[in-house]
Amino acid sequence: MRGAWLDPAGRIRFRDDLPEPLPQPGESLVEVVLAGVCATDLALQAGYMAFEGIPGHEFVGRALTGPMKGRRVVGEINAGCGACPACLGEAGLDARHCAQRSVLGIMGRHGAFAERLSLPHGNLFEVPDRVRDEQAVFVEPLAAALQILDQVQPLPGTRVLVAGDGRLGLLIAKALHAAGCQVDLAGHHPERTPQGVGERTGLLDQAHRPESDERYELAVEATGNPDVLERLFPWVRPRGTLVLKTTAAKKASLDLSPLVIDEIQLLGSRCGRFETALEALAGERIEVDSLIDQSFPLAEVARAMQVAAQPGVLKILIHCQSR
Repeated sequence: MRGAWLDPAGRIRFRDDLPEPLPQPGESLVEVVLAGVCATDLALQAGYMAFEGIPGHEFVGRALTGPMKGRRVVGEINAGCGACPACLGEAGLDARHCAQRSVLGIMGRHGAFAERLSLPHGNLFEVPDRVRDEQAVFVEPLAAALQILDQVQPLPGTRVLVAGDGRLGLLIAKALHAAGCQVDLAGHHPERTPQGVGERTGLLDQAHRPESDERYELAVEATGNPDVLERLFPWVRPRGTLVLKTTAAKKASLDLSPLVIDEIQLLGSRCGRFETALEALAGERIEVDSLIDQSFPLAEVARAMQVAAQPGVLKILIHCQSR
């Protein structure tokens, strides 16, 4: 099988001798049509999770076996054990928090930068006809953006600051704006600011402490840089909420006293529900086409990763079948 291989030294290369996926009982074989490069893939290359194997977790493809056979699908990346309290839905948890889970292209399971992959039947979701492949490949990161709405449930009109105008930050800004929030985007590329979203270029580089009426009820850190989190503390009003989206190989040292003094809630946020993301795309509530920068054939996956790592680059797509 053709695909990408990431070794422990962080080298990624194209191979045409990879073993075929062997679906376990209850799993489907999927032909990957299109995959997306995300910040987590770049973090894996930098040593995050000590991953070795086939990376990639954002994809759209066609089920070759299982209940969805012949259908166009996307896949929830967390594969749980199926028997623990989390997998059984106890205490409001699900397989995303199964202690024994594998995670597509991230932990214990080969990923989507290849011609084929396998996932449990229940992880697959059919893609509506009106959603194109280039849109469907955004389901996983869009679900992660929409997860904030599930966790925080901000009221319409809530003032929100999103830090980071990269791939995920833009999706988050679009999702919160579509939910009726008053969103400002702090980044370095004002030309990217979505319609209806305020632009606060350079805001986090300022040394002054903001006035009380400048502070936000909700702030989201999505820069990919763990050093930015502490710079956000002064911008959250007392008893506000700060959501952390960044996963990175680099460790950060923080002074957490402002969180105690201002009673700020720090909330981690990871994966979200695919059904919600598919509905948003099918209903044309969130536009994603403008986030695509370039696409590469699978054989050029190493180059695709290099380009994705360059400052200012948005979504890079990989065509996983010969065209």
